[in-house]
Amino acid sequence: MKKISAILLLVIVLMLVASAAFAAETAAAPDAGKFAFFGTVAAASAIGIGIAALGTGIGMGLGIGRAVECIARNPEASGKIMTTMIVGLALIESLAIYTLVVVLILLYAKPFGV
Repeated sequence: MKKISAILLLVIVLMLVASAAFAAETAAAPDAGKFAFFGTVAAASAIGIGIAALGTGIGMGLGIGRAVECIARNPEASGKIMTTMIVGLALIESLAIYTLVVVLILLYAKPFGV
């Protein structure tokens, strides 16, 4: 787990450093700020939905694994375990859907009237 956290932290640091390294002053058109804003929103949306999908995938996998383990130990309680698992999976999936809604709002909102 420490290795994954270290790699994730390294990727985040590299992304932050790369944005400063490639920053350059140029004679930009008046609409360049709008395009830079939308590029930033697109990148943030991609990262956000990726993290949401990763988190919900891990959560669902752990939940299903534990439910199957419980059913294997106590087959008589499979009905209650399955019902609880389905409700839990629906709640976990709703987090990814909320993230998708926020991402779509960010991508299709037009704050500059473009």
